[in-house]
This record gives sequence, C-alpha cells and structure tokens, in this order.
Amino acid sequence: MRTGTLSAVKLRRFLAATLATTVAFALAGLAVPAGAFVPGGKQAAVEDPTVTGPVTGGGGKPILVAGGDLSGVGYVTEEFFLEGDATSYAPKGKLESDGKWKMKTADTAPYTTRMVVYRPESAAAFDGTVFVEWLNVSSGFDSGADWIMGHTQMIRAGAAWVGISALAVGVQGGRKTVSDFVAPGGIKANDPERYAALTHPGDDYSYDIFSQAGVAVRNTGPVKPLGDVKVERVIAIGDSGAAFRLVAYINGVHPLAKVYDGFLVHSRSAGSAGFKTSDKYGFDDKRIPDSVITRRDIDVPVITLQTESDLTLLGYLATTERDAKNFRLWEVAGSSHADAYTSGGAFSDSDQGEAESSLLDPAQATVGPLSCAEPINSGPMFAVLNAALFQLERWVRDGTPAPKAPRLETTRNGKDIKRDEHDIARGGIRTPLVDVPIATNSGAKNRGGSFCSLFGRTVPFDAATLADLYPTHDAYVEAFDASADEAVKAGFWTEIDAEQFKAAAAGLAIPR
Repeated sequence: MRTGTLSAVKLRRFLAATLATTVAFALAGLAVPAGAFVPGGKQAAVEDPTVTGPVTGGGGKPILVAGGDLSGVGYVTEEFFLEGDATSYAPKGKLESDGKWKMKTADTAPYTTRMVVYRPESAAAFDGTVFVEWLNVSSGFDSGADWIMGHTQMIRAGAAWVGISALAVGVQGGRKTVSDFVAPGGIKANDPERYAALTHPGDDYSYDIFSQAGVAVRNTGPVKPLGDVKVERVIAIGDSGAAFRLVAYINGVHPLAKVYDGFLVHSRSAGSAGFKTSDKYGFDDKRIPDSVITRRDIDVPVITLQTESDLTLLGYLATTERDAKNFRLWEVAGSSHADAYTSGGAFSDSDQGEAESSLLDPAQATVGPLSCAEPINSGPMFAVLNAALFQLERWVRDGTPAPKAPRLETTRNGKDIKRDEHDIARGGIRTPLVDVPIATNSGAKNRGGSFCSLFGRTVPFDAATLADLYPTHDAYVEAFDASADEAVKAGFWTEIDAEQFKAAAAGLAIPR
C-alpha cells in the first residue's frame, strides 16, 4: 500500500537540482556519552560515538552524490558528525571460503566522520526503519548508490535513510577522482570549512566506524539524528565497492558487533574486502580467499542482489551460494552493474511513471553520459531493488522470509550466462522486460572509456521481429501485463512499480 504519494513537480525539482552529481556517480559506478553498546550482553562492545549536529556552515549543505532538497516530499535533510575511537580487526586463524570467520579486535585509533540523514519530517510518517548505507567511493567521492536506485520505495514506506562516510577516500581523498564535477581530496577538500574537523585513520577501521554509526542511529542519546522518533529496525545496505565491504562485515564483524538487524548486499564480487588494506577496495589483503560465500549461520536476514555484470565481469560466477534460513540470493535477468536509471533516469523519477516510460521505450536508449560505444542497459534493476528493500524490511519486521529466486542459467563450463535466441539471459528473476521484450537488455560488456564496460547494453528489436512477436499492440500489452502480475506474485516487483510499467507499456508506440 502506498503510504506517501510524491509530488511529481517537487520531487523532480529535487532530482534535477543534483543531476550533475548523479552524472558524476555514473562515472564510477551526528553528543552521546562515551560507553558501550552491547546488545544481549554477549557480544564484543561497540563504542557509542559522540554525535554532534546538525552540521551547518561551509557550503550550506552536505556533499553527497544523491543529495538535494527533499522538503517537497515531506523529508528532512540533515548532516551529523560522529567521533570516537575505532577498532580494527584481525583474523583468528585462516579465513576460509565458507565465511565462518573468527575475528579479534586489534588496534584502536581516533576518528571523526559524518553521516547524512534523510528522514520523514513528520514523526507520524516514520515507519520505524532506518536504512544505513555504506557510501560507495568507486569514483573517488561519496555516493549514495542504493538511495539513488531505491529512493522511491524508501519514501513510499516512510523509512529513513542514513549515508555513512566509512571509507577514507570519501572523507579525505587518497587518489585523483575520475569526475569533472568533484575535485580530488574527498569532502574535506571540497568544503574545508564545513568538514575541517573530519579525520579518518584508514580503512582498517572502517568496519567499526560502520558499527558505531549503527549504534548512533538507534536514537538513544541526547542528540537524536533521526529526530524525536523511536527507531525499531536498522538495516545495512551497500552497493558495489560498499558491498565488498559488507560481505567482510557480515562474515567477520557482525558476529561480534550485532548492531544491524539485516543486510542488503548489492552487486558484490566473488570475494570480499579485507581487514588489512591499503587500496580502496581492500583486495590487497591476501588472507581473503578469492571466492567467499555469506556465512550460512548468519542470524539476521540477508539479501544479496546481483546483476548479470556482477556474475560475469565481477567474477561472481566463481562463487556458489545457496539460500539458507536467513539468506537469499537474487540474480536479475536483463540487468547490468550500472544502467540508464543510475546514470540519470532516477532524476526524472518522481514515482509517477516517467522513468518507466523512458526506460521501456527503446527509442530513448542512449549511450549515456560516458558516451559508451553502444546504448547502455535500460533494464529493470531499480524496480527489483525496490522489491528487495520491501521484502528485506518485512523479513526483519515480522519474520516473513523473502522469496527464493531461481538462479541465472550458466553455460556448461560455468563461465558465462545462457541466452535465448534474442540474446536474453535464461533463468534468474524474470520481468516483462525480458519475458515480453522489445529490446535485448543485458549485462554484456559495453565498449568505451572509463566504466562503460559495467553499463551493459540495450539492443532494440527491428520492426520485423516486433511484428512477429506481437501482431497487435493489444497482444503486447496483454502479455506484458500478465508477466508484470507474475513478477508481483513472485515478490520481485512491487505493485506500484508493476502498475507504472503497465501504464508505460500501454502507452508505448511499437515500431511497425
């Protein structure tokens, strides 16, 4: 049920105000007294950080790819600083591929970082859930990738979103950014007045910083970053490079910290980040196996959401994971690691159907802001992510498990994805965009500079193929609607997204 209807004009204004930083993202890819948070009394203590804010000054607003003015849709945007002593971790014994890692605390170091909060302005509109995103730094600065892709579902539900600058690159840089929009040096260099107090001891400490952020958003201290509300559920989310970190966090840190009530791991690789690292992903930690699964004894719900590109280009095909009591793997046919929605489509998505109409129409497929060699993927990933957020929150809230999903089918040698006569992936989560297609959407490697390889491809069908598949427009719409209803029934699309895609299909002029 829709709990909050977005104002199309006002949300579009918010989205358009930060289009430039979203294009930059496409180039990838808050005082609480000192003490200890010990849920159940059996875990290693996680320190309560000192929270200050809301932060003001400097440029007047948080630096974040995903930022903007949400007041038009009844949301507040605020920023807080977190300060404390963070702990690094070291393995107790060998780290095996089964993910059942035993860790111990190692060194400590002081830190000050920030978190950005998007929350309902009205306490009555808040549903009790906070999604805490480990901000992605693939492009050299903080990006709220899962907020960009899943903002409509979070706002519909009345959930809060919090973005955590857990990694050093986002805070103080560490390499030249690939973006023309943001200078190197992290948020400190881009707004030295606002962020002068921030300091990051290095990514070995990022896991405990993320734990302490999860404690802070519980809203139990004098400074309440979520406002005057009761927080009931805290769910960790992260995309791409942040997902690599979450795999290591779930397997090694969560059994000690037990701060988060659930996890969404979005677009991970075969392995994970490490605990002793100098590069931004942590892949230089040679103690981490090349292939790592999510530990099967995980005690809170986890959904791992994967695109075709993640299986082939990021190597996830080398990792064989099975569903477990608290684990679900969703692999999405017709999807790519980044796509037309993440590189601009989200910024026309006022939750009134504009994005669906644009993505469904092959005539609007473009080479994207990177000027890739071929039109980039226009697939259904954002809508499946919306369903994953819905299913995960319900699983955490009332214990209703998320549905199990079929796997993408692979070739006999296990090195690629099986495809049909239209070059569309077989198996996996199905949507009308792959089962009632008018174009081939895939995670196949695109050509061009920068990150083009991860943006997949859209190849429109010719008129003869369309006429053969759909003799009439009514035949297309009928088949599309039936497939959309199946996706909703299976739990992989929300009713709202399905209805908006149906309306887009009904209004689409198919070439003849």
